[in-house]
Amino acid sequence: MLLPYLLIGAALFALGLIGFVTRRNLIIMFLCTELMFQGIVVNLVAFGRYPLNGEPTFDGQVFALFLLAVAASEAALGLALVVLLYRYKGTLDVGVWNLLKDE
Repeated sequence: MLLPYLLIGAALFALGLIGFVTRRNLIIMFLCTELMFQGIVVNLVAFGRYPLNGEPTFDGQVFALFLLAVAASEAALGLALVVLLYRYKGTLDVGVWNLLKDE
């Protein structure tokens, strides 16, 4: 019963990773990062519900809550940086970040 949840979590993580590597738009990259986080959360909750040995515990759910808090703070900081870059350069291309360190 654990395998379907692990496959869904792995698929979410893989889709997020592929999107992060192939896209150059910062907003899409942040969305793909959030998708990877959600894949990890699915796996954590599944391992908490269906442990490999013993009875189910709440460890996976607790780690998932911490990960959601980290994801929320990462999204807020990332969005602030995206807005700053767009105001300064007028584009959301990742390559523009290299131009910022020269100025």
